[in-house]
Amino acid sequence: MTGVRLVFAGTPAVALPALDAVAASRHELLAVVTRPDAPAGRGRGLVRSPVGAWADERGIEVLTPARPREPEFLDRLRELAPDCVPVVAYGALVPPVALEIPTHGWVNLHFSLLPAWRGAAPVQHAVLHGDELTGASVFQLEAGLDTGPVFGTVTDEIRPTDTSGDLLTRLAAAGAGLLVAVLDAIEEGTARAEPQPADGVSLAPKLTVDDGQVRWTEPGFAVDRRIRAATPAPGAWTTFRGDRIKLGPVRPIANPPELTPGELLVERNQVLAGTATTAVALGEVRAAGKKPMSAADWARGVRVAPGESFQPAEVTA
Repeated sequence: MTGVRLVFAGTPAVALPALDAVAASRHELLAVVTRPDAPAGRGRGLVRSPVGAWADERGIEVLTPARPREPEFLDRLRELAPDCVPVVAYGALVPPVALEIPTHGWVNLHFSLLPAWRGAAPVQHAVLHGDELTGASVFQLEAGLDTGPVFGTVTDEIRPTDTSGDLLTRLAAAGAGLLVAVLDAIEEGTARAEPQPADGVSLAPKLTVDDGQVRWTEPGFAVDRRIRAATPAPGAWTTFRGDRIKLGPVRPIANPPELTPGELLVERNQVLAGTATTAVALGEVRAAGKKPMSAADWARGVRVAPGESFQPAEVTA
């Protein structure tokens, strides 16, 4: 078999394992579609997306429509005449007129076990809500939000110390193989997509910076989940003496002392913070303008006084 003709749609680095797998497969990669260059860094200069940069390095055509309904983009997609458009974290809604151009439509690799966690941040929400099992799904893209029939899935257990970054790295690798297997089946005429169940639907909107603020009045397990869910993005944080500091994952401890929510206790080799239930040991701390450091080094530097606390989060939900 000679493979099918593909245009790959994706934007961030998490799409690269799938893009590598597609490029190494028997299928023909004609071009990539990615979000337009965006301001980044202190200079706010325009920067190519990871998927766009990958294609530039290999001399592959890059399409960057501001919106995938633009006539120029649609015309070029028709000229390329792909059999299928595999999608991984593209970042824009694809209109029906674009979905109809490839013979086999657009097939999306999504990092959840659909219909759970439809939306932009499935991995973060799985960690935040304490799911024990997650995975990746390849489904037929349609006008609804992640509602299309599913070709196949892979599963993965969420480990007690997993951050969103850890889990997403594993799912991106496993999902890449699944995506190529689905493309192979499409070429062979054996692909079968099953409708998603009507039950078990949950939504996963993008986590905001406010979502990353630690609520010390939550139970210790919820504090742990929130920090791991927000790592590496949008980042977990709290305030101390009026300044914002970023926090890495915390860990439970044996025989914790009784501390009020947010109260700090500096010990020789660790720093404890109170929650609504049991205290947790802080991990990495990063003060504004500083490099990441251990909590013990941070506490020595700022000279945490007995009874000092992190400020409570000002949130309504």
